[in-house]
Amino acid sequence: MIQIQNINYRYPGQKEPVFSDFSLELTENRIYGLLGKNGTGKSTLLYLIAGLLRPKAGTVSYDGVETYKRQAEVLGDMFLVSEEFVLPNLSLDSYLQLLLPFYPRFSHTTLYHCLEAFELPKQLHLNQLSMGQKKKVFMSIALAANTKLLLMDEPTNGMDIPSKSQFRKVVAECMNDDRTIIISTHQVHDVEQLLDHILILSEREMLLNASMADLTDRYVFEVRTPGQLDDTIIYAEPSLQGNMVMARRDPGQAETIVNLELLFNAVTKGLVK
Repeated sequence: MIQIQNINYRYPGQKEPVFSDFSLELTENRIYGLLGKNGTGKSTLLYLIAGLLRPKAGTVSYDGVETYKRQAEVLGDMFLVSEEFVLPNLSLDSYLQLLLPFYPRFSHTTLYHCLEAFELPKQLHLNQLSMGQKKKVFMSIALAANTKLLLMDEPTNGMDIPSKSQFRKVVAECMNDDRTIIISTHQVHDVEQLLDHILILSEREMLLNASMADLTDRYVFEVRTPGQLDDTIIYAEPSLQGNMVMARRDPGQAETIVNLELLFNAVTKGLVK
């Protein structure tokens, strides 16, 4: 679906490139979590995939078509929910009339389902909403567009705790075999139940590219007492309950849920390849 081949990219006026000879391939029917420290290029990568930026060298392609060309059939297959956005001073119905020609698979049924899940009315004026409500509306539109590729940059920023739960619910319900979702976030606990593949990005390189199935097969994430600390432990952090650990999983040991914070810290410290 997405082929990134040997790209170089540097913002004007900056000495250091964001990406240098960087390659990545993303397949369909996945929910990717894109993680990394500030300044590692997560948002830039999303903009390159969406065709909003053009690499200085190399190619970024969607089903064989370079995305920077912004061809209509490609744009109709992808939707970007940026971290910062502005909605026009229009009613929702008027805004949809502007968008519908660009998204041929748009589903009003999905839109109204998402709005209901977010506890928002069907009839509303975009300029009269709080920032959190605008994010819910924009997220509902993005899911209802039914694009094969959905890019989200920090989608849960500004959401309260109930809204984050609602977000996970609507994304899970709107996922299908033809859709790929990439979620770039620092709020890992907000989305870790959704993800089935993890990408951890550092300066100009990918530190980890692994499925959740592979991670749960190889590692356990649990709380251990000081007496349970042994040589299987890869990374540990103290907590009030004991030590939060990431350890190698022994054959026959029960699988555990991946703790993305522990995984991220272990990977960025060079403890996991």
